[in-house]
Amino acid sequence: MRRWLIIISILCLLTAFVVAHKPSPYEFPKLNYFPQMPQSSENPVTIEGADLGRHLFYDPILSKNKDISCASCHRQEMAFSDAPNTFTKGNEGMLTNRNTMPLFNLAWYAALFWDGRASSIEDQVYHPVRDRNEMNIAWTEAENRIKALEFYQHKFRLAFGIQEIDSVLISKAIGQFLRTLISNQSKYDRVLAGNDYLNKDEYAGFVLMNDMTKGDCLHCHTTDGDALGTTGKFSNNGLDNVKDPNMYRDKGLGGYTTKENDNGKFKIPSLRNVAITAPYMHDGRFATLEEVLDFYSDGVQTSANIDAKMGLAHQGGVRLTLSEKKQIIAFLNTLTDSLFITNPKYSNPFKN
Repeated sequence: MRRWLIIISILCLLTAFVVAHKPSPYEFPKLNYFPQMPQSSENPVTIEGADLGRHLFYDPILSKNKDISCASCHRQEMAFSDAPNTFTKGNEGMLTNRNTMPLFNLAWYAALFWDGRASSIEDQVYHPVRDRNEMNIAWTEAENRIKALEFYQHKFRLAFGIQEIDSVLISKAIGQFLRTLISNQSKYDRVLAGNDYLNKDEYAGFVLMNDMTKGDCLHCHTTDGDALGTTGKFSNNGLDNVKDPNMYRDKGLGGYTTKENDNGKFKIPSLRNVAITAPYMHDGRFATLEEVLDFYSDGVQTSANIDAKMGLAHQGGVRLTLSEKKQIIAFLNTLTDSLFITNPKYSNPFKN
């Protein structure tokens, strides 16, 4: 009888602690040159929640064979992309069918993945876990594995209080960590803050990108209007000579929305960290920035559903000189955030 009283007393104390404990709000950096950061009222970021999500992000427990974690395909040193791989190896060596997008500044995106099939960061978490080519595990099995570990029971109590551990809380925790992945300390950010300056070629590249008669990049890749490096929208940039919108091998956004005029459109990626996230495009067809600029200069196709903002597609592209291409690449290199890719707050907690 006494033993049961002791157990009950411990449970009561534990319950009182969890009820009394409130997770601490996570403090984001000041982002003077970004649009206002959208906040999630359903999943506000806390220190405890982000820490839990960080552990889950690096833990292979969420894969069928316990050999793949989120971080296996999104590596910090590559801005959480899988560079230099065109496609990513997942469950039992199976390959993804699109290039792996980097992970940073996700809070500003209204839709995620190349085809926009996830409407929130939390929704995005669900897809790779259950995808047979990636982590290939049923969410019920993932939940049971995590529930069985006192380590995670404790961390979930700190982050969310006494609640049943389920896929919703798992996705919320990982979502909180992903929201903390802010890239805002590149050379270009220092220039905007008045703490550095662009050299002659870098400045010329910046001007070329934002000149509608030259690079004409500004409609999709914002650098002058705000520092995100993307509008976050979807576009068909004339990659392929497809005249019938139903003939795209990969329909992109249209494959999700089933709208014919969305066929061939893909999410516009950020130019931040672009120098370290090769290869490029949804299918990784371009291995270098030089190849990307060659395409935009002379290889654009006037295909079905091409973005109306591709104003020089009728002549094959923007027709840049070799010198202009080098200057644009010089500017793009200023968008590499070396502090982001080495920040210990984002690194593997199991190795610390």
